[in-house]
Amino acid sequence: MKFSELFHTIQGEGQLIGVPSVFFRTSYCNLRCVWCDTPYTSWEPEDRDITVAESVAAIMRYRCKHVVITGGEPFIQPKELTALCHELDKRGHHITIETNATLFAEVAAHLISMSPKLRNSNPPEDHRFFKRHERERICPDVIRQFLDAYPCQVKFVVDTPEDLTEIQTLQTEIGIPAETILLMPQGTTSAVLQQKQEWLVNLCKENGYRYSPRVHVDIWGDKRGV
Repeated sequence: MKFSELFHTIQGEGQLIGVPSVFFRTSYCNLRCVWCDTPYTSWEPEDRDITVAESVAAIMRYRCKHVVITGGEPFIQPKELTALCHELDKRGHHITIETNATLFAEVAAHLISMSPKLRNSNPPEDHRFFKRHERERICPDVIRQFLDAYPCQVKFVVDTPEDLTEIQTLQTEIGIPAETILLMPQGTTSAVLQQKQEWLVNLCKENGYRYSPRVHVDIWGDKRGV
């Protein structure tokens, strides 16, 4: 399968913040978020080859229970993803898959971490990917499939308070339980995240959502492999 990096760190976002985890980052993404913090998997994708057996061996060297398969978009490679999850599950790993929730496949996973992309992710209108990104960024049926089949968290990357209207609309139209929704500030530096966290926490309190910081950014900034 195609991947860009594999590393041992702590989970910096979502329900499992602080848990030591091995991250396996797959290559390629079908979206083009303007604020993407991993352009080496989307805008300029890296595509190193690794077999499923090699992936499992590399992950197991860290002797770590929790594995996070992320991207890019892991479900772009469904056959390889299914095989990798099967092998990791057999060995007793807890598997989180981070996805933009535009593609679905049945895999062995213990947490699906969906991050549907809001309008704030759109590239400029004159960009060649704008129409495709806008058309594909929200797939209600896929979100419902994941919610019905797996334990899920639904992370929304929030840039301004005005994003709340779109989140509430999606919550109502798709039927996303409030307790699964996490709001996370958009930003790649601690300074930017701190500017947004107070009003974002207030939005969470008012709507019954969970707030998610980005601990890895607070610790290491915009750095790869951590």
